[in-house]
Amino acid sequence: MTATPTMLFPDSPYLTSPPTPPQEVDLAQPSPASLILPTALRVLSTEARALIALEDYYATSSSAQAAFTQSVQLLASTIQCGGKLIVCGVGKSGKIGEKIVATMNSLAIVSVYLHPTEAMHGDLGVVCGNDLILLITFSGSTPELHHLLPHLPSTCPRLILTSHTSASTCSLTSTPALSHNTLILPAPIPESEIVSFGIPAPTTSTTVALALGDALAVATAGYLHEGLEGRESKSVFARNHPGGALGKAFAGKCL
Repeated sequence: MTATPTMLFPDSPYLTSPPTPPQEVDLAQPSPASLILPTALRVLSTEARALIALEDYYATSSSAQAAFTQSVQLLASTIQCGGKLIVCGVGKSGKIGEKIVATMNSLAIVSVYLHPTEAMHGDLGVVCGNDLILLITFSGSTPELHHLLPHLPSTCPRLILTSHTSASTCSLTSTPALSHNTLILPAPIPESEIVSFGIPAPTTSTTVALALGDALAVATAGYLHEGLEGRESKSVFARNHPGGALGKAFAGKCL
């Protein structure tokens, strides 16, 4: 006679308890797999709409247009006078800042990323009095930036890339160190990410911040290098980007 599991382990509660009935499947509920593409499409469409809204905002807001134009001229003047762009941000804003720095440098707009925490532990030495500071903060109230500001040279102008459309609602501008010589670069989004996606993860907000940073880089390069379509702009990029597929594609074309 073959021993059954209950005979081998008579004291085991797992073998003597009644079996768990199978879980009923609610056919009305979509499976996780069926939500993958709809979710992805919703994210793409939401971020695309946010970019269109940002374009419309800069096409119609005279204050935003003035601030952007002044920012380009100020950045170009900084570079021409031997200064550089210092970009600061924390978290996802910091990652966006690093990408903006890389784009700026490829266009001969000398830039450095400065992490606010590391700045307070010695990296402030990279900042010179003739530099331009770009702060990236969606909330406009990032504590690390508040702590950093009093230690930056007062001679350095500031740009703030933020969701706020007015300096009066951005708490960073209430800091004495930013009471003057500051321009706001608004990067608002139509609705919060928690409304769009149910989670507050930076998604739409970082997309518009990156796009505005790209706009600042390309517009400044055009202003500095005789127009984006000019021979000089292409030569600058080709010289600074000799590697990879882009470098190969540009090799010999801008000589």
